[in-house]
This record gives sequence, C-alpha cells and structure tokens, in this order.
Amino acid sequence: MNVDEWQFRHYYIRWTNDSYDPVENITEPMRETLEAVAAGELSVAAAEARLSGYATTPSGRFDAAREQRRGIPEAILAEGKTPREVVDLAEAAVETTGRTLVTRADEATCEAIEAAFVDESATVSVDDRAGTVTVIGDSFDSPSLSAAVCIITGGTSDYPVAGEAAAVIEAVGAECQIIQDIGVANIDRLFDQLDRIRAADVVIAVAGREGALPTVVAGQVDCPVIGVPVSTGYGHGGDGEAALLGLLQSCTVLSVVNIDAGFVAGAQAALIVQQADRSASS
Repeated sequence: MNVDEWQFRHYYIRWTNDSYDPVENITEPMRETLEAVAAGELSVAAAEARLSGYATTPSGRFDAAREQRRGIPEAILAEGKTPREVVDLAEAAVETTGRTLVTRADEATCEAIEAAFVDESATVSVDDRAGTVTVIGDSFDSPSLSAAVCIITGGTSDYPVAGEAAAVIEAVGAECQIIQDIGVANIDRLFDQLDRIRAADVVIAVAGREGALPTVVAGQVDCPVIGVPVSTGYGHGGDGEAALLGLLQSCTVLSVVNIDAGFVAGAQAALIVQQADRSASS
C-alpha cells in the first residue's frame, strides 16, 4: 500500500463500556491497516502514522500528515537535537512518508544520517553550507510542478539561508535556481539578471546589512517577492535587525519572513507555486 494514497486523520479508540458502539468506529482504512500489520506488510510506525497522523519515536513525534494537511512536508529541525534524535525522526519520516528533509544540521548530524541510511534503499543528499539533508526512499514518487522559483542573494555569504529555502522548493517538485551575489552595491549585477528573475513565478530575495535587495527587485518584477533578512551584517543594527526593519518598511509590495528564516520563505514560495501549478493544469 502506498502511504500517499491515505488521508491521515485522528481516530479515537473507545472502550467497550463507552456509550458508543466500538464496531461502528472501525472504518475500512483502519481495518486494512490492521490487516497489513498482521500480514507483516506494514510496520507498527507506519500503521500509527496512518491512524493517528503522526509517528512516535524515542526522540519525538513526527508529523506524517503534514504534507497532506499543508501541502509541504514536515522538516526535521536538527538544531538543539542530538544526532541520534535526528536520526530517529528521520528514520520514522522515511518509513511513514517515503522521504525526509532535515534542516540546520551540523557536520556530526549529517554524518550520522548518512551512516543510518547507508544500507537502506534510499538516496541521501547533503548540502553542507545550507545545513540541509534530504533522504529519498527508492519507492518514493517525487512530485513535479510546472512552476519555477528564483532565489537571489545580496552576497555569497547569504547562501546558507538561500540553500535552506531551495531544499523546501525542490521537495515539492518546483524548478529552483539560485542567483548569488547581486546586491545593490553594484546594481548592474542585478539588472544583468533581470530576465532570468522575471521568468520565475515567485522570487525569494535574501539580503543582510541594510536589506535593500528585496525592495529593489520587487519594483522590477510582476510576481510575488518574499524578502528574507539575514544575519550577515555587523555593528549597530547587525545580525539582520536593520535588514528586517528595512524590509518591513519597504515602499514596494513584498512579503517578509523572520531573520534567517529560509525554511519559512521556501515553504511560502512552495505553497504559491503549487497553486500556480493547479491553476495552469485546470
């Protein structure tokens, strides 16, 4: 049975002395799930995910139903977790949904994930600079969208946040390109790339320091622009604070996420291009 075919929801199991007839609460999907477990065709974790919407591990609960509810898969935030905890959640994710995306992973965590899946039927992709790890099971049917997102950065040092956003966009099957180092200190660098930027359905503009790039590009394109302030500045107003305030006061129409929030920017862009793809298909 394909996990993607299932609509996740919560089921409440009642005791026989409750006022409800327990037989009436056994749905056909529940029965098929129990039969699959009994036949050895489905693991306990996968069955739990189907029935409750999440899988319980020693290190936390993985939201296996996130993509069906929200349109984007749950990412595992590695920051603040041990490598073992991240691996537990990643294994639950692959077992229940066929894939996983890990963000903010350090070197030790990346190595632990690669080691955990070395003998598995899965492909592991690591972006060291962005701190992202993607694991795709061999049986997973990756999505594909007829939509494109362009991520631009003010400087090369902004890449880690841009790469995190790109990982989310690629996870939903949209085309994604990153154009780096086109900040406003030499605006010709931006204008030289405008044709490529304008071809996108959504633009994510990543910038630190004064955060001017998203405002400038938003005045040059006719698609949604998501501004991402990053903590590459220093001194007074550094750590992304001046960039955030500048974007919030932008005189051009754009959306703004929090400082260094590459995942959030990527998720918002993913939701937009999914709608664009559905509209084009209809």
